[in-house]
Amino acid sequence: MTREELQNLIGRATDLLRRDGLGVIEYIEEIAWLLFLKSLDALEENHRIEAELAGRTYTPILEENYRWGRWAKGDLTGEPLMDFVNTKLFPYLQRLQGNAERERIRTVFQALGRPHTRSGYTLKDVIQVIDRIDFFNAEDVYALSMVYEELLKEMGNAAGLAGEFYTPRHLVRFMVEMAEPVPEDTVYDPGMGTGGFLVGAFEWLRERYGEGLSGEDYRVLQRRFSGREKKPLTYLLGLMNLLLHGLTEANVHVGNTLTINVLDPSLPRHSLILTNPPFGGKEHKSVQQNFPYPTAATEALFLQHILRSLAPGGRAAVILPEGMLFRGGMIEKIRKELLERNRVRAVISLPPGVFLPYAGVKTNILYVEKPQPGEEVTGVVWFFDVQADGFSLTQTRRPIPENDLPESLRLWREWVKPQKEGWQEAATTEKSWTATLDQIREAGYNLTAAHYNPNPKEQLEHEPPAILLRRLKTQHEAILDSIGDLLELVEPEGEAK
Repeated sequence: MTREELQNLIGRATDLLRRDGLGVIEYIEEIAWLLFLKSLDALEENHRIEAELAGRTYTPILEENYRWGRWAKGDLTGEPLMDFVNTKLFPYLQRLQGNAERERIRTVFQALGRPHTRSGYTLKDVIQVIDRIDFFNAEDVYALSMVYEELLKEMGNAAGLAGEFYTPRHLVRFMVEMAEPVPEDTVYDPGMGTGGFLVGAFEWLRERYGEGLSGEDYRVLQRRFSGREKKPLTYLLGLMNLLLHGLTEANVHVGNTLTINVLDPSLPRHSLILTNPPFGGKEHKSVQQNFPYPTAATEALFLQHILRSLAPGGRAAVILPEGMLFRGGMIEKIRKELLERNRVRAVISLPPGVFLPYAGVKTNILYVEKPQPGEEVTGVVWFFDVQADGFSLTQTRRPIPENDLPESLRLWREWVKPQKEGWQEAATTEKSWTATLDQIREAGYNLTAAHYNPNPKEQLEHEPPAILLRRLKTQHEAILDSIGDLLELVEPEGEAK
């Protein structure tokens, strides 16, 4: 099927579910678990054929009665279908155990609880629509992967502030191109959401190295990808996204990354971390104890996790809210370690609004490397002030011709990353400049691009009121967060009023 045909097919399924009374988030979750079980049936069949050719016995993940080919293709409809799904299928999936794959399925379906669909006749109609997708057909799967991305974007738009699980794909691509993954990399996203960064890195590798890889090479490559997602339902959406993009053997888990003790010597290390970690959240003191710089702010804890999860010689591209780059107290201590023990190469300042309609907070892309023993730490940091990213900074985020990302990437690749002779002069423009570690130390380890801008007045004169107001709002929220951190230090637990 073509992309348009699949789009119409999925559109038919969403129309059916909307008429059954389901909202956007509910019907996308419904489509996701149906797609998951349909794709799992195809995966099981592939594994059975491979085992047969190798002379091995294959033990299916699911018992025969609960595989898609048996119950979904049967005659069940109406109340008998709803009864089977509610009292047999879901309870079975929620009790699965015995290996990692079964336990992963159990976790997802325990979070789902029960189907959202109210009518068994509607469910049967949707099943018949989903069943038309051929997971043995590479073209169908590819087209579906693009349609599914649009569904995730639609869900992010509907989820409001919960839209942190969806990072705009042009930003994902930009960060992947900064990092330039290679097949030897171990790629990790500690807050994977719907898997956009893992998919982006995998697609980059397939584009550049795919022709020379055998089937076994692909399996080895996929096993170098790992991630964690706290919310089981988001994990289901991400798992389906990975499967549709060919990442069937990535090592992804459900769980709160921040419960991992970063001081544990056995903490896994990775050569490439790409992530947009959740920010604006708060963690309990029991979680904060896993970090050398305890703070309630999730973004600060994630940054510590990332720094300690990097292998020597590894690099990370991370999206951080502006407050992380200038706040004092515990956040400043984290930045000091970031700069003094690692090699911060670049800060790409993004305009407020790139995450609309979810949030108007100002964010930055931090690019950092973990030095090998004996190598130098941060020397000079390159800043690029992105004033336009190819989309309007409004709720609609419509495409516009203005886009600073290509120029930023060109300067990065041509001068900054290789650090050719004279790179600082070549990479200094009206929108980009550098600062030495000594300058940054003197400024309290401030990493905001605006602080080192040699032409701040010219820049501010051209900024529209909406951007200035969003920047003011970001600074106000950062001040409130700092006050909250100080209160935690001086006010014993249980005495808050």
